[in-house]
Formats: sequence, structure tokens, C-alpha cells
Amino acid sequence: MENKKSSPPRRSPGRPRSIDRDRLMDLAEEIVTKEGAAALTIDALAKAAGVTKGGVQYAFGTKEALVEALFARWNDTYSEAVRAIVGTDAGARAKIRGHVAATLASDASDHAKSAALMAALLRSPDQLGPARGWYRERIVSLDLDKPEDRRARLAFLATEGAYMLRFFGLMEIDDAEWHEMFADIGELVGPAAEAAEE
Repeated sequence: MENKKSSPPRRSPGRPRSIDRDRLMDLAEEIVTKEGAAALTIDALAKAAGVTKGGVQYAFGTKEALVEALFARWNDTYSEAVRAIVGTDAGARAKIRGHVAATLASDASDHAKSAALMAALLRSPDQLGPARGWYRERIVSLDLDKPEDRRARLAFLATEGAYMLRFFGLMEIDDAEWHEMFADIGELVGPAAEAAEE
């Protein structure tokens, strides 16, 4: 009887290789951070990941779906950071206090990633729905008949304004000035210890 070498089982042609969505999102963030939002394409991501264009499309479908997935992942990380600061049952003002503290505590690479994501969203105006909803959700629970809630809204807007000015390169803000600004913003919403009292 002839001794034949057995070959490994072949993958069926219709079954796609397993694609790691998180790795693809990491690479997408890297592309946008290093090369700008315009550089993020399905082709560029496929090349960076060493997979076919079809593999990226299998994982996300479209570039728009990829950007939505990036935004959702960023939001999960952000929400976790705010919960770690103010807890799960915090009121609207406390959440803004947490937002201010989380923005200040984030490192430069986190800021670069979120700024790059925002740039990607701005390049596709029809993709802005989730971001608009996110911004509205931050302040919709405030009672704007209360002066303290109006100050909290102002603190949120100041935080976002300072962040965008710095990380879109519209204003040079060094670390000392950044911390000074956030000390002033923090005074609008009071110390984080007040979060438990709401």
C-alpha cells in the first residue's frame, strides 16, 4: 500500500478568514492619527492589516460603518472613564464634572485618537448623527432653570471648546495653561466630591 502524505484540510471558499475587528479599529485609528481622516479608506485599512479589501468589508461593510464602530468603541471607553470618576448613578451635573475630569486626565494619545475620529466624522456630514446625539445627551438632563445647571452646561461647552482648540491645532496650549484652564472650568461645576450629594 502506498504511503500518502496527508495535506491540511482546506478552508471552504465561501467561508471567510476570521477577522479581528478590534485590530482593524486600532489600525484605522492609527491611519487617521498619523495620516489624517482623508487617508482612512477600506483599501488603506486592508493594506495596513494585511488582509483583502473583502475582509475589511466582511468585518464592517462600509467605511461609514467602520467610523460608527470607532465612535461606539470610543464612547464605551469614555463612559467607563466617567463612571470610574462619578459612579453609575450620578446626576447630570456630576456627569459633566466627570467629563471635565476625564478630559483633563486623558493622555495625549487618547486626545489624538478622539480628535482624529472627530475629523473623520466631520468629513462625512451624514455620519454626524451619533456625535450630535452624544453631545445633546450630555446636557439634555440639566434643569436650565437652575443656575448651577446652567454653569454645568457652560463647563461642558468650555471643556469641548478648549479640547477642540488644542487638539485641532487651532490654539497652542501648553500643559501648564491646559491645567490652569481646567481648574477654572472645574470651578463652574464644583469639586468632584459634590458628585455624591446630587
